[in-house]
Amino acid sequence: MAAETDFETGVDTRVAPALDPDADPALAAAADSAEDSAEDVGIDTLTGWGRTAPTHARVIRPRTYEEAAAAVRACGARGSIARGLGRAYGDAAQNAGGSVLDMTALARIRAVDAEAGLVVCDAGVSLHHLMEVLLPLGWFVPVTPGTRYVTVGGAVGADIHGKNHHVSGSFSRHVVSLDLLTADGHVHTVAPGTPLFDATAGGMGLTGVILSVTLRLLPVETSLMSVDTERATDLDDLMARLTAGDHRHRYSVAWIDLLARGASTGRAVLTRGDHAPYDALPVRARRARRSPLAFRPGQLPSPPAYVPEGLLGRTTVGLFNELWYRKAPRRSTGRLQRLSSFFHPLDGVPHWNRVYGRGGFVQYQFVVGHGQEETLRRVVRRIATRGCPSFLAVLKRFGEADPGWLSFPMPGWTLALDIPASLSGLGAFLDELDEEVVAAGGRVYLAKDSRLRPELLAAMYPRLADFRELRAALDPHAVFVSDLARRLGL
Repeated sequence: MAAETDFETGVDTRVAPALDPDADPALAAAADSAEDSAEDVGIDTLTGWGRTAPTHARVIRPRTYEEAAAAVRACGARGSIARGLGRAYGDAAQNAGGSVLDMTALARIRAVDAEAGLVVCDAGVSLHHLMEVLLPLGWFVPVTPGTRYVTVGGAVGADIHGKNHHVSGSFSRHVVSLDLLTADGHVHTVAPGTPLFDATAGGMGLTGVILSVTLRLLPVETSLMSVDTERATDLDDLMARLTAGDHRHRYSVAWIDLLARGASTGRAVLTRGDHAPYDALPVRARRARRSPLAFRPGQLPSPPAYVPEGLLGRTTVGLFNELWYRKAPRRSTGRLQRLSSFFHPLDGVPHWNRVYGRGGFVQYQFVVGHGQEETLRRVVRRIATRGCPSFLAVLKRFGEADPGWLSFPMPGWTLALDIPASLSGLGAFLDELDEEVVAAGGRVYLAKDSRLRPELLAAMYPRLADFRELRAALDPHAVFVSDLARRLGL
C-alpha cells in the first residue's frame, strides 16, 4: 500500500501473518502460551443493548491473534462467539454456558493509505476511533449505523447499514478483504465474491472470528453535514417525499410518529444530508474554516443506573412525539450540522438504553419490498392503534440487495422502532407483525432480533440453507455458536 501513515507506537504497517498452528508447531506452542496470557474476565452476565434475556458466559479478552486462536481452541463443548461493544440489540453476542471472546483489546489501526483511501485495522477497532484518526486525513467511514460505538468486526458480522443504503449499500460492500479465524485454527484471507465472504457478511459471527479488515473509505472535505429537513403530514406524504427526493442526497432518514392516528397516522420529520464541501463553510465561521476536519462530538450526562418502570409510557412518549414533530421546521435547507449530531445523536447520551428501565426494550426492524406499500401502511396503522410507545422510530428506503446470504437489506422500505419489553402482550403482537412481513416477502433484522420464531426464518432469508450447509462443513462441531444461533437454529 502506498503512502502508509503510522500514527503511534504499536500501530503496525501491515497485517500480521495468518496463524496456522496445525501446520507450524512453533505457532502452536505460541498459541498454547497465549492461552495462559489472554485476559480471563471470568463468568459474566451478558445482554444485548436492549437489556433483555441475560445469560452467563466465560468472557475472555484476547490481545493478539494467537490468543484469540488459543481461546477458541479451549472453548469447550458450549463453543464460543466473538463480541465487540455489545450494540447488537438481542442475543447475537451471548453464549449461555460457553465462552465469549471480547474483541475490544484487538483494536489497532495497522495501516492507512491516505492516497487511495484504504485502512487496515483489527476487528476490535470502533467506528468512533476510525473517525478520530481518519477524519483529519479527509476520509470517513463508508457506512455508519445510528451509533459509532460498534466495532469493525461487528459491522461486518451484522453487515450494518446506514442512512445511505440507497446509494452505498451496506458495510460489507466496502470491505476489500478480511482475515477470518475458522474453527480448524486456520486464518483465511477472504475476498468479496467468495462463498465464505458472503456467509460471513451478515453471518452474525457464526463462520469464525474476524481478526482484521481492509476497508475502502469515503473522501470528505469537512466534518460537517449540509442538512435539509421537512415535515410530512402522514405516511403517504412521507413515502412520496422519500421516493421523489432520495436520489438527490447521499443520506436520508425519517423519524416517524407511531402514536399519531387518524389523518396524521405516520406523520414524520424527514432529514436528508450530504457531506458539506469546504466552500459551503461561512466566511464568519473562522474556527470551522481553520479546522474543517475536526471531530468534536459532544456528550451529555448518562441516565441514572435505575430508571422507574413505565417512564416511557404512552402519555410521556406521546408528549415527546408531539413536541419533536412541532419543533421541526416545515422546511429548511442547507443547515450545517456536526457529523455526530447528524449520524449519532444518541451517542451523546451514554447508556441511553437505561431509560427503558430494568425490563429493557425490544427493537423491531423489518423490511418489505417495493410494491408492498400497503403492508407498510397496515403495519403502521396497527402499531398506532395498539399504542406502542416508541419515540425512536425511523423509516428509510433501501437500495439494491447486498450479497451476504444473511444480510438484511433488500430493495424497499425498512421501519425500525423501539418498544419497552414490559408492554403487555408485546410478544404476541410482534408475532402477528412477523406474519404480515413474511406474507409480503420481507424479513426482520437478525442483529436487532431477540424473539423471532425460528420457523419463519427460512421464508425471510432464502439463502439460509446455503448458510447452514457451509457452516456445517466449515465448523462441524459447532465451535462458533451463540444464543441467537441456538434460538433460531442457524
